[in-house]
Amino acid sequence: MQAFFDALGYHLVKMNEWAEMLRFKIKELIAEKEFKEGRRVTIGEVADSTGIHRMTISKMINQRGYNTGTENIDRLCVFFNCEVEDVIQHMPVHD
Repeated sequence: MQAFFDALGYHLVKMNEWAEMLRFKIKELIAEKEFKEGRRVTIGEVADSTGIHRMTISKMINQRGYNTGTENIDRLCVFFNCEVEDVIQHMPVHD
């Protein structure tokens, strides 16, 4: 049984390492939209416009390794009128 948990723990570590390789650039997108439109853009506005819960957006911004679905990425692309690579940045994992 211990071998099962060891194997499971290994996969959990690997999954966490994978998640940490992606960084959401929502702060940058908000700042760019604010500059272009000459107005303040809040997380609440992004949440209301995209249908993504405010807490989910906050976690995407602040929690390293946060994992979200592709539907949320798509909604952010529509809101910010951008491509996927503008929302997510691949970061190398440091051991």
